[in-house]
Amino acid sequence: QVQLVESGGGLVQAGGSLRLSCAPSGTIFGINAMGWYRQAPGKQRELVATITSGGSTNYADSVKGRFTISRDNAKNTVYLQMNSLKPEDPAVYYCKAQARYISAQFEYWGRGTQVTVSS
Repeated sequence: QVQLVESGGGLVQAGGSLRLSCAPSGTIFGINAMGWYRQAPGKQRELVATITSGGSTNYADSVKGRFTISRDNAKNTVYLQMNSLKPEDPAVYYCKAQARYISAQFEYWGRGTQVTVSS
């Protein structure tokens, strides 16, 4: 089945920036909302940001003002611009897409990309 593929993770110093991107490995019909989640060591996966097909966004309080989610509907690609990274931000970041097709809903996940923040 189709999966999402993330890229752009890596090592960055505190206060620095990274830009993550995510796109499906194949065709996904009916994509609506897309988003980013993260999971730090010893913690549960948590929501970072979401964006609808119309461009409406939601952010976790911890990243508001620092992270920006955007998308290219023509490419079914979602981005996460991360600025002013903090030591609390390191985690594996996962991309998610929600889709509706023939009256059924689907969720797609990527394998994740590692973000490491050094000080």
